[in-house]
Amino acid sequence: MEQEIGIVAACRVLGMSRATVHRRRNPQPRKPGPRQRARHPAQLSQAEQCEVLAVLDSPRFVDKSPGQVWATLLDEGRYLCSTATMYRLLRARGQSGERRAQATHPAKKKPELQADGPDQVWSWDITKLKGPYRGIYYQLYVMLDIFSRKAVHFEIWPTETGTLAKEFIQNAIAANGGAIPNAIHADRGTSMTSNTVSGLLALLGIEQSHSRPRVSNDNPYSEANFKTLKYCPAFPGSFGSIEDANSFCRDFFRYYNFEHRHSGIGWHTPASVHNGTAQRIREQRTRTLEAAWRAHPERFSQRPQPPKLPPTVWINPPTTATDTPSSQVEQAA
Repeated sequence: MEQEIGIVAACRVLGMSRATVHRRRNPQPRKPGPRQRARHPAQLSQAEQCEVLAVLDSPRFVDKSPGQVWATLLDEGRYLCSTATMYRLLRARGQSGERRAQATHPAKKKPELQADGPDQVWSWDITKLKGPYRGIYYQLYVMLDIFSRKAVHFEIWPTETGTLAKEFIQNAIAANGGAIPNAIHADRGTSMTSNTVSGLLALLGIEQSHSRPRVSNDNPYSEANFKTLKYCPAFPGSFGSIEDANSFCRDFFRYYNFEHRHSGIGWHTPASVHNGTAQRIREQRTRTLEAAWRAHPERFSQRPQPPKLPPTVWINPPTTATDTPSSQVEQAA
């Protein structure tokens, strides 16, 4: 058929591919196997490579770079190979990383502080408030009682120093009627860890506690307080002067202490918890709810009770503790 009508027509009639017919009639020769890489005349033998690696891994040179090993051996009249070859041998064994001995720092201790009443544990921090122009910020210092959430004292300064931090702590104690807490917690800012602050706390007999590096959850109460401040609808975003910032913060912290009902303390105000009137207020709430229940019991699925005050609050409760208060993870209401 191919002789009569040609190969193209014959393949069309038989339903075959012309390329298949051509490949079957002209098979390709078998390709040779993988090419053996020729050995370079300057290549080190297996024994020489083991000798170089043994020198590099020896106690004398185990923490030295190949360049230092090469230079030291050369000064002693000994040449094994080039530094590039040393690096290549180390790279093949996954040892081309840092060879120097590295200092290890023990993990920072997780702060664990407990308070079951006011003036036991204070927490303080510094946040930036935007000024009138770009690059101008005011530093807001705030001291907080973690049990009552009361802002004991605040100050605003144009800078952050250890001397200002020391005076701030002294003023906070004076503003609290001279009552000194058992412990003061802060993060690891330069002013918080300064010698002036450490010396003051040691002199007053106050335990000093710090957050772990880059762990903001170690200071949750101050962070939540700053969020309440900056998410306040009246927060201007920036201030025209430090006097404007002081005026706003004075009004805010008065509202925060005496009017703001905080979810973490049973919807009481921080001032009422701090001065001990929260329990009396809860009893009044109980009587009001009792009267409402008696008047319309059908409106309640069960006998209403006002929320309780947390018996204790923690900064990082220990894992063995049976009571893990929700105040550790809650945010400011």
